[in-house]
Amino acid sequence: MKTFHIGGVHPEENKLSAGSPIREAKLPRQAVFSMFQHIGAPANPVVKRGDQVKVGTLLGEAGGFVSAPIYSSVSGKVSKVDVALDASGLRRMAVTVDVEGDEWEEGIDRTDTLVRLADRPELDGKTIVEKIKQAGIVGMGGATFPTHVKLCPPPGKKAECVIVNAVECEPYLTADHRLMLEKPEEILVGLQLVMKAVGVEKGYIGIENNKPDAIALMAEKANQYPGIEVVPLKVKYPQGGEKQLIDAVIGRQVPAPPALPIDTGAIVQNVGTCFAIYEAVMKNKPLIERIITVTGKSLSLPSNLKARLGTPFQQLIDECGGLPEDTGKVIGGGPMMGKALMSLDVPMTKGSSGLLVMKKDEARRSEPQPCIRCAKCVGACPMGLEPYLLAKVSEQFDWDAAEQNDITSCIECGSCQFTCPSHRTLLDHIRLGKSTVMGIIRSRSAK
Repeated sequence: MKTFHIGGVHPEENKLSAGSPIREAKLPRQAVFSMFQHIGAPANPVVKRGDQVKVGTLLGEAGGFVSAPIYSSVSGKVSKVDVALDASGLRRMAVTVDVEGDEWEEGIDRTDTLVRLADRPELDGKTIVEKIKQAGIVGMGGATFPTHVKLCPPPGKKAECVIVNAVECEPYLTADHRLMLEKPEEILVGLQLVMKAVGVEKGYIGIENNKPDAIALMAEKANQYPGIEVVPLKVKYPQGGEKQLIDAVIGRQVPAPPALPIDTGAIVQNVGTCFAIYEAVMKNKPLIERIITVTGKSLSLPSNLKARLGTPFQQLIDECGGLPEDTGKVIGGGPMMGKALMSLDVPMTKGSSGLLVMKKDEARRSEPQPCIRCAKCVGACPMGLEPYLLAKVSEQFDWDAAEQNDITSCIECGSCQFTCPSHRTLLDHIRLGKSTVMGIIRSRSAK
C-alpha cells in the first residue's frame, strides 16, 4: 500500500465522530462574515448597514486575482460593516447580518437531484473555472487558497492529473469521511469538472485505509467514471499535505520553493472542495456552508455538522452538548495543525474544518527540557528538514541562517514537536522564523 517516503508520525486517531451522520446546524441569530476567509487579498464589502440580503447575496467582491468573493449564508438585514474578531484573534473587516427567516436568491438549485457532467454538455473548461471563481470556492482542507487560481497554472506548466485529497489525516476530524459516505457521486462529478477544467484524463482519489467503508463505496461508484481511480493509502501523518499526497499517489517529489506542485504535473483538490465545485457549477450555489467536525473526548455529542458560514463557534458547540466543565482549550481545526481559539464568539469561515474541545489534562503542555540531540525531529520531518536547527536559529533571530536552511519549505505539520522527547516548542519558533523570512523575501523581491 502506498504512502509518502520521507518522515511522518502516527498520532492517536480519536475519530470519535466517524459514525455520526451529517446533520444540519440551526440558523444563527446573527452571522458575521469576515472578508479574510482566503489566502490573498481580502474581499471588499459591497453592502452597507441597513441593506436587506438573502442567502446567496454577494457581500464582498474579490480584492484581486488571488482572492475570492464572499456571499451571505443567511437572509436578513446588514447591521454592521466594520471590524470584528476572527478565529486568529485579529480584528478584521467583516459584514454582520441580523438573521430574519431563510429566503434564498433565485436560481440556486436546492434539490438533491444528481446532475452529471453528461447532463451539461455546454460546459467547457473556461466556463467551469469562471463559475468556480464567481462562487468563491477556496481550498477547504484548511489552506483556503482560491481554487480558480490553482486551476490556472502559470505559463509553461501543464497538468497531467488531478488528485483528490480525501486523506483527512488530522486526528479527530471526520467531516471529509462522512461527506464521502453521504455524497460520493457529487464528489466524483466535482472531480470530473476539475479534470475538464484543466484538460486532463486521469484523476486519483487518495484515501487512508482507516476509512475502509469510504474506500469501498468510492471505488464502487468510481467504476462508472472513466479515468478516475481510488488509491488506498497507509495511515501516516501528514499524508494530507499536498506535497506528501503527490509523493504517495504518483511517486513524484515537489521541489523546494519557489517550485509548485504543478511542477510534478499534479493539481490537488480537497474532497470538500470537489463537492463545493459540484454545487457551484451544477447547482449555481456559492460557497455559503460546509461540513465541520465538532468533537472532543468530554463532549456529549461529537458530530459532523452542515453549518452556514458566519455561525458563531459557541452555537455549534452548544448543538453538540455544550462546553464540558473540564475543558482546557478549544482548537480551531485538528490537534496537529489547528490553533487555540481566544474566544468562541467568532464565526466559522470557509476554512473551518473542525472544532476540538480538549480536556485540561490534554491541553496542558509539558515543561520544555534541553535538547538531547536525538534527531527524532529530523526523522519525523516530512520535508527532510532539521527542525532542531530551524527552531534554534529562529529563537536567536538569525534569519539568514533560517533562510539558508530552507525554513520556507516547512509545512507547519507539527510532526517535529509531536515526536520530541524533550517537549521543546519547535513548531512555535519555526512558525515565527518562517513568517519572518517570507516577509524578508517579499520585501527583497519588491525592490
